[in-house]
Amino acid sequence: MKEQIEFYKRKLAFEMDPSDLFEAFEKGDDYVALDARQSFGFEREHIPGAINIPHKNMTEESTRNLDRSKTYVCYCDGIGCNASTKGALKMTELGFKVKELIGGIEWWKFDGLATEGEYPNQGKSFECAC
Repeated sequence: MKEQIEFYKRKLAFEMDPSDLFEAFEKGDDYVALDARQSFGFEREHIPGAINIPHKNMTEESTRNLDRSKTYVCYCDGIGCNASTKGALKMTELGFKVKELIGGIEWWKFDGLATEGEYPNQGKSFECAC
């Protein structure tokens, strides 16, 4: 049982679900949603306040101006896409604190949360107190 407990603790250290991220945003925690998809996907629809760095473009140069004190939560379309995993790996290799969003933007919307972009989804939204 000890081994199983450690497995779940480690798993939770590296991923979060949409409600966890939403709650972190509401509390003002130092999390940044990072959309690892290509820019056309981001432009269509993204998590409010997210930044977009396609995993294929993640380099020292493209991440130079990011705040290394924050935790970057990589996401993509959903369970049928692994751009978030590729992005999380690259960001970790570049020395950032990273988590992966379980279910991507599809599960964000499934949980009734709002999106921004050309085709925004209405839903519950958070307000930044900063």
